[in-house]
Amino acid sequence: MRVNTAHLRERARNGGWINFAVFEAKSSSGTRDDNARLLAQLTARARRANLQVDQSALAFMSGGQVQFFGSPSLVEYLSKSGLPGWTHTIEA
Repeated sequence: MRVNTAHLRERARNGGWINFAVFEAKSSSGTRDDNARLLAQLTARARRANLQVDQSALAFMSGGQVQFFGSPSLVEYLSKSGLPGWTHTIEA
């Protein structure tokens, strides 16, 4: 299965840089634990594909709206800025 991925670099609040990945995916059960496992697996795959990932999140539709699950500060950022454009695909 191919998963759309956004791999981006943004300026951090402290002035440094944060590399992050957002995956268009949700676990089949949708539970918090299963989403956490899926996010860990996808993050590991992205790193094995030589993408630098400091923070990561899942993005999926729920109730007609995009929902985010993952690193709290990244989820906060994405909730304000919206879904980024996909830059890569990851085989899962």
